[in-house]
Amino acid sequence: MTLATRITILRILLIPVFVGALLYYNNCAVRGMVKELYHWLAVGAFLLAAATDALDGWIAKRFRQKSELGAVLDPLADKALLLAAIITLSIIQAPGLYRLPLWFLVLVLGRDAILLLGFAVLHLFVRHVRVQPHWSGKCSTALQMITVALVLLKLDWPPVGWWVGAAGLFTLWSLAVYLRRGAQVITEATSPPTRI
Repeated sequence: MTLATRITILRILLIPVFVGALLYYNNCAVRGMVKELYHWLAVGAFLLAAATDALDGWIAKRFRQKSELGAVLDPLADKALLLAAIITLSIIQAPGLYRLPLWFLVLVLGRDAILLLGFAVLHLFVRHVRVQPHWSGKCSTALQMITVALVLLKLDWPPVGWWVGAAGLFTLWSLAVYLRRGAQVITEATSPPTRI
């Protein structure tokens, strides 16, 4: 197992630490007992997990440690971290911590569910599917990460609502791009060959 893959696994293991610390902080804050230790543990776990995302990618490229396992685990770790953060920050009620709107949660979950379903459909029509990331999807992920980090750090300048809106817009845009690409692939795979 490569070093890059081990770092990715570390990122996956940080997710329950992050969620657990954030839920403990929320539980204490709701009961009037502010336990900042849990808050900063959640912040540290999230920021460390986000930093390892860049680190494992750099190590894999720099030292030629790309592997099939890493290629599967890396995007799964990113998605799991973001979904865990967005779901948790949508249900918490801790005073002083911005609560992500439910429409944002539904949009992110809906997009991922539609893309997963689309991937399954593509696999039925075209046996081997190669997913090519689009810049709109990368922007969507980056904006979601920034939004979560700002919420956790309790920073509100520029307003978190702006970041949520921008992340939501790029999430919707990337969904449209991937759906269009998927439709093109299915059309090409199912159209009869042209006769000359």
